[in-house]
Amino acid sequence: MTKLLQYRGRFAPSPTGPLHFGSLVTALASYLEAKSVSGQWLVRIEDLDPLREPPEATEKILSSLDAHGLSSDEPVRFQSHHHSDYQTATEQLLKACKAYRCSCSRKQLQAHQGRHPQHCRDGGSATKDQPFAIRFALSDEHCQWQDLLLGRQQQLVQAEIDDPVILRKEGFFAYQLAVVVDDMDQGITDVVRGSDLLDMTAQQLQIYRALNATPPNWLHIPVIVNEQGQKLSKQNHAPALDNCKPVENLFAALSALNQQPPQSLLCESVDNLLDWSRTHWNRRAVHLTSQ
Repeated sequence: MTKLLQYRGRFAPSPTGPLHFGSLVTALASYLEAKSVSGQWLVRIEDLDPLREPPEATEKILSSLDAHGLSSDEPVRFQSHHHSDYQTATEQLLKACKAYRCSCSRKQLQAHQGRHPQHCRDGGSATKDQPFAIRFALSDEHCQWQDLLLGRQQQLVQAEIDDPVILRKEGFFAYQLAVVVDDMDQGITDVVRGSDLLDMTAQQLQIYRALNATPPNWLHIPVIVNEQGQKLSKQNHAPALDNCKPVENLFAALSALNQQPPQSLLCESVDNLLDWSRTHWNRRAVHLTSQ
């Protein structure tokens, strides 16, 4: 008999500012999806880019999660502590000819419709004497997979044109590699994230295959938008959560996820509200918010 893996999910914010309502909705959805099946829920801080990360942001994010009763089942993982893991994966991909050095600028790539004028994928002119990024070498593919909320998904992947950077010229590891390595290392079985990341899935599937790993299940939820129809984000100046109103914030997040919480929950504690949420979590109802 095949032993089923225990559900292991995660919430992985970038510390570019304090937690806002859109982030809380994603965190709560991923938490409830895990806890509704007695799974584990982990927190990871994606601190890959120190140039964009205020020093106080991480503490503010973790304080907000704690105030809202969303506690990681394992010690918080920091990507900045795992550069050696990303380096090992990069070397593995280079050795397998699934990654390559690229010294092309964005301007050059745009001028050539995404093609590499220096023929980087073929060994080109990129040398260790000039700044270069390392890109993952995608294969042409009509990729299909099953999203747990959105159903059957299809994406066209174009080799060379879509090849993602996995190590930037500045020496920082990029999201597309780090997220795969982290999920592999932490044994993540299921990922709940915003639909703004949906387009990255097909590329990540190829990276998983190149690293001989099994990808997680994906569930993409609708993103929360402001009055202008823009995604709530730090770049769009989304206000920070008020940690003094966790019950109200969680109630609003449940409503945004179409869970139809009863008004009586507003008079309950954070723990009682989360208990109700775990018992009544309805993944299918979330999809109706985007209809």
